[in-house]
Amino acid sequence: MARFLLVHGSCHGAWCWRDLVPALAARGHVAEAIDLPAHGADRTPPEEVTLDLYAERIAAALAAGPEPAILVGHSAGGIAITAAADRAPGHIRSLVHLCAYAVGSGESLACVRRRARRQPLLPAIRRSPDGLTFTVDPDLAPGIFYHDCPEEAVAYALPRLTPEPIAPQETPLLIGAAAASLPRRYILCTDDRTIPPEEQEAMVRDWPAETVTRIRSDHSPFFSQPECLAALLSAT
Repeated sequence: MARFLLVHGSCHGAWCWRDLVPALAARGHVAEAIDLPAHGADRTPPEEVTLDLYAERIAAALAAGPEPAILVGHSAGGIAITAAADRAPGHIRSLVHLCAYAVGSGESLACVRRRARRQPLLPAIRRSPDGLTFTVDPDLAPGIFYHDCPEEAVAYALPRLTPEPIAPQETPLLIGAAAASLPRRYILCTDDRTIPPEEQEAMVRDWPAETVTRIRSDHSPFFSQPECLAALLSAT
C-alpha cells in the first residue's frame, strides 16, 4: 500500500481526480487530492497567489498525513510539486510528473511554454483585463484537454474550470538539493494536445530511460483511462 497526494494543473482542482482516487483505493492505496490556492473550492484571491503559496499548501498536506507520499503533479502541477519538495522532502517518497512541466532550476513554466515550437493551448487562452488570470475558452477546452474522455466526464469538467493565476507560472522555479535528490518519474502522454509530446520528450531528454513511461493518452488520463493510470502509479 502507498499514500498518494494528487496535485492538479491549470484551471483545474481536486475534482479532476474524481475517477483516479477510487481506482487507486481499489488497489489498496490511500489517495488524497487537494485544491491549490484559488482553484476548486479554495477562495484565495488570485492577486494573493504565488508559487510559494502553492508549495506551502502542498507541504502542509504532506505533513498532515501519516506517512511519506508519492507526490503526483499534473501539467502545471509539475512546477508546484517540485517547489514543494524542498520544503517537505522527508514527507515525500517520490515525485511523479503526469504530462507535466519539468523545468530546470531558474526557469519558469511560462518561459518553457513560450519557447515551444507548437502552441496548441494558445488559441484557447483568454487573459483577464486586469492581467492577473487566464481562462480557457469552454468551446475549445474539450478538444485541448479532454479529446479522448467520456462525454460525461467532459460535461462534469467544463463548468468546474476556474481562472488560472498567472504569477506562479511566471515565477522562476529554484530547485534545491532536497528536491533534486528525490526519486522522480515521468508519465508522458503521446496524444497530448495541451503540452505537445515532443515538448514533453525535450523536458525528459536527460532523465534515465527507466524513469519515463509513455502512454497513448490525451492530456487528461485521469478521466480517459483512470484504471491504466492507477496501474502505472501503483508500479512507481
